[in-house]
Amino acid sequence: MTRRLPTAPVVLAGAAAFLNLYATQPLLPLLSRRFGATAFDVGLTITAPTVAIALTAPLIGRLADRAGLRRVIVGSVWALMIATALAATSNSLRQLIFWRFVQGLATPGIFASAIAYIHEVWPPTHAGRATAAYMSGTVLGGFTGRAVGGVVAQNFSWQASFAALAVMTACVAAALSIWLPPEPAPAARHHAPQLRPAGSLGQLLRNRRLVATCAVGFCILFTQVAMFTYVTFHVAAPPYSLSTVALGWLFVVYLLGAAVMPFSGMWIDSYGHRAGLALAMGIGGTGSLLTLAPSLAVIIVGLALCATGVFIAQGTTSSYIGAVTTQDRALAVGLYSTFYYAGGSAGAVLPAVVWTRSGWAGCVLLILAIQAVGVALAFAQWTPAAASAELGLGTGD
Repeated sequence: MTRRLPTAPVVLAGAAAFLNLYATQPLLPLLSRRFGATAFDVGLTITAPTVAIALTAPLIGRLADRAGLRRVIVGSVWALMIATALAATSNSLRQLIFWRFVQGLATPGIFASAIAYIHEVWPPTHAGRATAAYMSGTVLGGFTGRAVGGVVAQNFSWQASFAALAVMTACVAAALSIWLPPEPAPAARHHAPQLRPAGSLGQLLRNRRLVATCAVGFCILFTQVAMFTYVTFHVAAPPYSLSTVALGWLFVVYLLGAAVMPFSGMWIDSYGHRAGLALAMGIGGTGSLLTLAPSLAVIIVGLALCATGVFIAQGTTSSYIGAVTTQDRALAVGLYSTFYYAGGSAGAVLPAVVWTRSGWAGCVLLILAIQAVGVALAFAQWTPAAASAELGLGTGD
């Protein structure tokens, strides 16, 4: 291609999407003490934005297909900055949950549009690598949000952590406003005769491979949110007794995923999506088991493997969406996001029941079961290789 591919802006878009989304995870024990709330109650600060994303992602996906992908990405990052700044004004847990919900409303326009943007700009032979670059940005953003949130909350206040994140989000929004180029030929995409706006969502729902991918996405985020939400309660309690700062830095394990993602993208392009997901779930399952060890060092290794597995799995499924859809890709990603973040919402609240009855061991068993379901769905419905998907699959397949 003669155009220079905008890899760095896509990485920044990924960082923006996840800088704020899970920023309260290291703060959960602190919020529980501050408001005298249960693990379920403070877990709603994770559930609220994921529910908002699940409800609105398809609508935002449709808007992006109509209004333009770049326009929606940049506008959504600015909106997220405003919502994050307003979260810093909260004086109660209820207010914080409300503003977290508003943050969730602003988020789908970033990632749903970014995945569709990749498939409009990059050639199909390199879509896996481009998606992996985007996922590296999400890893860096997720780690930074949690680490900054933990450090600032410990040294100042939890409200100050949101103010710091708002400033960082504003910087990313400004950078994207300058550096993210428009997708090519938007007029041709919007007015091509093969596009049929009426009933396009129904058409996507008839694509059994896309629906299976959505279900796999549910399993992926369920496992990630369940693992990294409830492990904070596990290691904040004796004998580990980690502080809020230490809990924030615990997410440094995400950086391993950022390092692995470019290689996983090449693996997906070479060996196919089923192989990528099997590798991801194998790594994640091993890591889940290691978190049952009594040693904090082994738990951290287990968390690093879990994070790496989740990121490879998410890169695999995001890439597969582009392989099984040839039109309305932002809408397809929005549909996927509904299932994906519904899984995150479930992963934030359902393990609370297991936690109160069976502790961390029960949570790990639940996570392993959900991981197994995800692999089974992929192997039952996905095609064996990415190449066959690119050559033979469309939205009606």
